[in-house]
Amino acid sequence: MKKKTQESSAPREKVLVVEDDAALRGLLEEEMRDAGLRVRTAADAAAAWSLVERWSPDLVVSDLRLPGADGLDLLARVRELPLPPGFLIMTAFGTVSQAVEALKQGADDFLTKPLDLDHLLLCTRRILENRRLRKDVQRFREALGDADFHGIIGRSSVMTGLFATLKQIAAAAGPVLITGESGVGKDLVARALHLESPRKEQPFIAVNCAGIPAELLESEFFGHAAGAFTGAGQSRKGLFAEARGGSLLLDEIAEMPIELQAKLLRILQDGKVRPVGANRETQIDVRIIAATNRNLEEQVRQGRFREDLYFRLETFGLHVPPLRERGDDLDLLAARFVDTLSVQMEREVRGLSDEAINLMRTYPFPGNVRELRNAIERAVAFCNGREIAPAHLPERIRKHRAGANPLVGEALLTQLLADSDLPSLEELSNRYVAHVLERQGGNKRRAAQILDISRATLYRRLGLNGE
Repeated sequence: MKKKTQESSAPREKVLVVEDDAALRGLLEEEMRDAGLRVRTAADAAAAWSLVERWSPDLVVSDLRLPGADGLDLLARVRELPLPPGFLIMTAFGTVSQAVEALKQGADDFLTKPLDLDHLLLCTRRILENRRLRKDVQRFREALGDADFHGIIGRSSVMTGLFATLKQIAAAAGPVLITGESGVGKDLVARALHLESPRKEQPFIAVNCAGIPAELLESEFFGHAAGAFTGAGQSRKGLFAEARGGSLLLDEIAEMPIELQAKLLRILQDGKVRPVGANRETQIDVRIIAATNRNLEEQVRQGRFREDLYFRLETFGLHVPPLRERGDDLDLLAARFVDTLSVQMEREVRGLSDEAINLMRTYPFPGNVRELRNAIERAVAFCNGREIAPAHLPERIRKHRAGANPLVGEALLTQLLADSDLPSLEELSNRYVAHVLERQGGNKRRAAQILDISRATLYRRLGLNGE
């Protein structure tokens, strides 16, 4: 009795056995029930299809030869379902070629009669496990479907606000300046801007201003005429000409030499490019998108960036928030990375344990989305099971403690004390709570974890009623 209670409390997968031989059908039903599976049976394809529609089995184990419609007919109907059950074909030795054809049509495996029951159960477990993985992938994709904006994952208020602003700017024609810390995805935002614009059918070209030798920058950007310099045996179109009609992303714009900045400003003003060594200017139609992780205002004050170019670029500005200010977007991004990287690396990882995701929620991710992806890639590679545990995460994440967060350092204490010489302990505490909540983008769950208090306590401090 105790054994039955334990089995009934555990989720059991459903198997439909389709076999016209009553004795074999009964044997298979008994074996699969003993293996802890829920089983129903059918003697022909018509009855089986009726059960598929009403009962939604996880696996169909079907004979190839059946009265009326055969196993291949049943397979074809099953394969049309949005998430079809696994399908295992049973066949006699004389019809192995047909079983191979069934594999081509989508069956998961086939077994020959007389059946080896241990082998049958082994195949059954493998097919059910693969279907569980497919269901998990589908669940991730459904959960993330509304959160994907041209490849950018984000449901937080700061990201939905960014998407709304991006759409407005995309309809305009002027240059755009995208700012944000390293690793936040400025290149993805630039591509999304292009895809939302009227230029989406034209080229999108990205160039890293820090990745081209200074002596080649002008030639790379503007092109050159044949014989313009030693080694220039033939003329070459520059990046501006290649992006004609489309968008040109100038990543790390702060690294562009000051003399080249002057030429870029002129292009933005009159829309003309003069290739190196050429006598005539060429009219171009390109939208400039600049991106940087530096503070350009500070660069202007230091004389490293032209003020007039900065003012021209920042007319349409987009700031990409750091991951630590994006709340539950961390969970969405982690799920997406687990999904895609598991497929790429051919691993059977389904997700993260509660302990692992809680560790990641309290880690500040100074490298932002790029660092998160790298951490998940490492975890998937080291995970031998279906769930990522804390041990699979990088050491810096495992060893990070909320109490050791630089948020509580001397600089923050100075900031919190700035408005009063001697604030009360309660006032100081409330300021710190507000500071942590702001740094977490308003996400109360993550703020409570960092503060090591319950959400109910946090709500009381904020004067809320548990919203």
